[in-house]
Amino acid sequence: MTGILGAAYPWVKAAHVVFVIFWMAGLFMLPRYLVYHQEAPKASSERALWVEREAKLRTIILTPSMMIVWLLGLLLAANIGLFSGEAGLGWLYAKLALVAGLTAYHGWMVGYSHKLARGVETLSGRQLRLLNEVPGVAAAIIVILVVAQPF
Repeated sequence: MTGILGAAYPWVKAAHVVFVIFWMAGLFMLPRYLVYHQEAPKASSERALWVEREAKLRTIILTPSMMIVWLLGLLLAANIGLFSGEAGLGWLYAKLALVAGLTAYHGWMVGYSHKLARGVETLSGRQLRLLNEVPGVAAAIIVILVVAQPF
């Protein structure tokens, strides 16, 4: 598959997968950090440490990885004809919808971490633990879509 990327295609694809792994790691870590943050004693130095850890995770790993995933993913999608009306890409549209959902989840978790930093808690630890499952389920479906290309 050469397309617009030519010989760079396998390198762009490899980089995309690497940054997906980084992004997913961050999406698994941030909700867990939020649980620990929320369960730390109020007005403690431990809470301040969680605010710092969350900020580092967001700015060093999570958000940059997501941006690179989108950039490389759209290049790969263009390479296989997404923007030129190529047939048989239903799986890719479904994948993009799930990635858009993960992006929304990412934004929501970042927003919640900012709320927690201000001392506002609107979720329970149990709810945060359940939300931690969202990226895993989405990743499993995305892998099936990409590998099996069922439609």
